[in-house]
Amino acid sequence: MCQTLLNLLFPQTCQACDLLLFDNEKHICVRCRHELPLTNYHFERPEVISKIFYGRIQLQAATALFYFYKYGRVQQLLHNLKYRGKEELGRVFGNWLGAELLESSFFKGIDIVIPVPIHSKKLKQRGYNQVALFAQQLAHVLGVVYRDDVLLKSVNTKTQVFQSRSARFESVAHSFYVENRSVIDYKHVLLVDDVITTGATIEACALALTATSNSRLSMATIAITHSIFR
Repeated sequence: MCQTLLNLLFPQTCQACDLLLFDNEKHICVRCRHELPLTNYHFERPEVISKIFYGRIQLQAATALFYFYKYGRVQQLLHNLKYRGKEELGRVFGNWLGAELLESSFFKGIDIVIPVPIHSKKLKQRGYNQVALFAQQLAHVLGVVYRDDVLLKSVNTKTQVFQSRSARFESVAHSFYVENRSVIDYKHVLLVDDVITTGATIEACALALTATSNSRLSMATIAITHSIFR
């Protein structure tokens, strides 16, 4: 009754379509949950994303929960997560993908989950790293360690929107560094980000993590742009 009263006074809307949520819905309405474009790479085609990085970095496994389409519902969700303070969406996505990775034969043996970091200035401005809660929840569901003190960002890069893959890589190539390297030695690391647009950030992070360690690397993101395959 209290929840119903709160919904009347402060109506909750779906973070994907902006329609009012019913009492039994939270964050994302049932219709959107069924219609969001799932990739299912971790079940059916685990090599699809890895091929994007062929010859540059080696990934044991790679997946994304959703396809990202411009002006689509996934874009709305990611904008709410990243720019509109809806940090709790990270936990929703972490629970969702984490449960699926537990059922995937391609993501067995993960030892540690590491988020792609943001620079301290941007963290202070935004108040949170939009990837952190997603990565924390993934680690929790998988029953493994979460560490955000291994991969760090030293350069506060400008927005990469509208840049090509090569331009993006140039802007982030030397932006990341690793501390506490012994934590990942001989470990299977799951590197986590919010969205793959060109793959430049993931590539830069992967190179930093594997430069002088004996770790194996897999990757998971909330979304991947469909245009990257063209």
